[in-house]
Amino acid sequence: MDTNHPDETLTGKVIASAYNVQRSFGYGFAEAVYRRALAVELQFIGVPVAQERTYELFHRGVPVGAYRADLVVDDRLIVEVKSGKVIEPVARAQLLNYLRAADLSLGLLVHFGPNGSSIKRVISSPEYRSRWK
Repeated sequence: MDTNHPDETLTGKVIASAYNVQRSFGYGFAEAVYRRALAVELQFIGVPVAQERTYELFHRGVPVGAYRADLVVDDRLIVEVKSGKVIEPVARAQLLNYLRAADLSLGLLVHFGPNGSSIKRVISSPEYRSRWK
C-alpha cells in the first residue's frame, strides 16, 4: 500500500472489507444491503463504525437541512456506498460536500458493480472545508 495516503491502515481495512462483501454478495443488491454488510464486516474486525450518522447543514448560522453519511468509520472517514451498473459522475462531488459538512478530510467512494468493487479515495482540504464556516 502507498504510504503517502492519510489513514492508510484504516482505509486498507475498509477496502479489504468492501472486497469481502463483494465476494459474499456479488452484484445486484440495493445500496442499503451493501452498506449494512460493510458495517457488519468492519465491526467483525474490530473497526468502530456508525451507520447513517446525521450532520446538520447551516447557511449563515441558520440550519437549512441535514445530510446522512452512509458510514462513518472511527470518526475519521466517511464511506459513501453506491451500487449499480456504473457510478454516477456526481458521486465524487457529493462525497466532497459530505466531507465538508462533517468537517472531515478523508472519504472513500465504494461502488459495488457488475465487474466487482471499485474504490476511490477522496480528500477534502482544510481550505475547502472552511468555506462553509
